[in-house]
Amino acid sequence: MRRITGWLCALWLAMAAFAPVFALAMEILLRFARRMDRLSDRLGAAVSWLLLLMVFIGAFNAVVRYVGRFTGWQLSSNAYLELQWYLFSIVFLLGAAYGLRRDSHVRVDVLYGHVRPRVRAWIDFLGSIVFLLPFCAFAIVSSWPSVRNSWAVRETSPDPGGLVRYPIKSLIPVAFALLFLQGVAQAIKRLAELRRSGSMPTGDEG
Repeated sequence: MRRITGWLCALWLAMAAFAPVFALAMEILLRFARRMDRLSDRLGAAVSWLLLLMVFIGAFNAVVRYVGRFTGWQLSSNAYLELQWYLFSIVFLLGAAYGLRRDSHVRVDVLYGHVRPRVRAWIDFLGSIVFLLPFCAFAIVSSWPSVRNSWAVRETSPDPGGLVRYPIKSLIPVAFALLFLQGVAQAIKRLAELRRSGSMPTGDEG
């Protein structure tokens, strides 16, 4: 136990000794986090307009199918249905980083809302490092062969009148890359919050 305590004290003293360098590094990292936040905000605002287009296409497809029953005109198409799915996929995939940035994602957690801000910061920081970032990296690596094969064969929908599929599949690794970068930004902000709260040495102790 004494040995563990000694190692922890040595680690704390080392962090305090290098606190000025750490402060400079944190400022650089926070600059990146702010830029990533702005990118996610702009991307989220852009894809939100696709929801309106998705609703319009869905309503149009429903109306023309209903009209076609009485007129015999084939105005509906599988392309409309697939376009609606594709728009939903774009909103879901490219909006994930925005949801994380705004903390609007669903938390399966019964303790988070009942603990102190410092504890929440630790939960967010460790959750990002231990779970979110490895999961995003795994998703990028595991989805890449499917995306590559889809581009190689110029994959299209098997349904008559369907759309091409390889462009929409390309958004999978892109979306997880954006989510990864936003996860890094969130971890940086929580680390800065822990430093300000006194959970880490700041170099101002002396």
